Amino acid sequence: MKTDELVKYLDELLRTSEIQDDSVNGLQVANSGSVQKIALAVDVSEPAIQKASQLDAELLLVHHGLFWGKSEPIRGALYERIRGLIQNDIALYASHLPLDMHPELGNNAQAVSIMDWSVTDEFGDYHGQILGKEIHFKTPVSLQQIADDLSNKLNCSPVLWEFGKAEIQTAGYVSGGAISMLPEAIEKELDLYITGEPRHGSYWIAKEAGINVLFAGHYATETLGVQALGVHLQKKFGLEVKMIELPTGL
Repeated sequence: MKTDELVKYLDELLRTSEIQDDSVNGLQVANSGSVQKIALAVDVSEPAIQKASQLDAELLLVHHGLFWGKSEPIRGALYERIRGLIQNDIALYASHLPLDMHPELGNNAQAVSIMDWSVTDEFGDYHGQILGKEIHFKTPVSLQQIADDLSNKLNCSPVLWEFGKAEIQTAGYVSGGAISMLPEAIEKELDLYITGEPRHGSYWIAKEAGINVLFAGHYATETLGVQALGVHLQKKFGLEVKMIELPTGL
């Protein structure tokens, strides 16, 4: 398949040009023009590029790419990553918020589907763009049960801030590093907010508001979108797709 045809399809599927983001989403590094095998990873890194090369992939599809809104000197780690891609003729495609937000393949949509949660509303306003989901449990569920279910289904080790109700009926969910949306969960008087990773400055905000917060891991909550997108491309175009697992522990 021609690389530019695949890129055009991905850009349209993910509404890349419509969604504002600090990430420079889309094709970040080109290759010589064709793709038969795709490697998937949450983050671009030298190990991910090396593994993609070992897999003979022509395109590396990631959630967190190389470029984030401003020009940077191409030196150090950035130079080494770009050099590795070009030397191995591997294109790099990054999709950050567009992949978070996709209604079927996105990180948030995939999580609530895997967890079999009932979504009652959208949640997580990020500069006018809604990223996550508001959840309602038909019968109250213990905080520990939710943590155990996440651990089993997302292969993560949840961290709990137990500052609120022991029995949970409402929750907000946004994947990754979305602790900045904690105030929205407080304003909506939700019993629980679930995101990827904590931030020191948010601890007392949560404690003083009396809201539970559960962190399921930035990496664990953001493997879902690239995996789902890879399966979609495999079915749609018959391309070979391989996931590169490089967990960060965060």
